[in-house]
Amino acid sequence: MIRTCKHCEDEFDCQSAEKRRVGGYINECPDCVEELGTETHVRYRGCVSGESKQACISILSFDSESDADTYQKKWEANRGWNNQRKGGLNDIKFKTVTVNNAGDSKRKTDQ
Repeated sequence: MIRTCKHCEDEFDCQSAEKRRVGGYINECPDCVEELGTETHVRYRGCVSGESKQACISILSFDSESDADTYQKKWEANRGWNNQRKGGLNDIKFKTVTVNNAGDSKRKTDQ
């Protein structure tokens, strides 16, 4: 689906992989979205601790895609039973959206 960018008036495919990666409004080309920084959606990541049916699942939100990707890479590098999750995870700013602890019948959420 071809659209015209509202900023630079260039035509672009709004269903391209590049457009999906950078986001932005439907009438903004990927170059303008990155250049102007108009993408404002929250980046979410799901993190699972534990390796069995007793796993704890946390949904976290990040300010940027790079923060989310860095956190996820560090999380995966620090997996394991009884691991204290060291290695710079606390250096990355995030907000806990929800936590579902294994065996807990209640879900905990931040508002």
